[in-house]
Amino acid sequence: MPEITTPRLRLRPLTADDAPEIARLAGDWDIARMTALIPHPYTLADAQSFIASIDGGDIYAVERDGILVGCCGARSASGTYEIGYWIGKPYWDNGIATEAALALIGHMRAREPGCVITISHMAENNASARVIQKLGFRPTGDKLTYYVARAGQVRSLTYLSPQDATAG
Repeated sequence: MPEITTPRLRLRPLTADDAPEIARLAGDWDIARMTALIPHPYTLADAQSFIASIDGGDIYAVERDGILVGCCGARSASGTYEIGYWIGKPYWDNGIATEAALALIGHMRAREPGCVITISHMAENNASARVIQKLGFRPTGDKLTYYVARAGQVRSLTYLSPQDATAG
């Protein structure tokens, strides 16, 4: 899995050494409650299991100035990729999620032109809504998504990348 760089960020493969920082950052309730797959509390063992479960997917550590600040990735199902990301609370409001997601999308488009890319967010997550708007995704509807930390179904809004929206 190649590294992806931007003027401010480096997206790189996760390593076992990342587990303590991932556990610390993702263990914050404000992260877990807005992220479908992160339980709360989120332990070191959870972070280790997450890293060990990555099998060739496009899941990256996001670094700024050599410091892990979050994760960004894409999972594939039936030729469609769904983008996901989280940025640690100390690093919010710096455009990191937008920059990381744009870099990942560019990498995916270069590797697999014409791939379909989707994204979603919890309806109440205004910060992700702003990121997705900056990415240029088009709203496609909503769905119920199980959020592990909330132990229940939550309304999520769904989007399609602009290239896919115009492709037909």
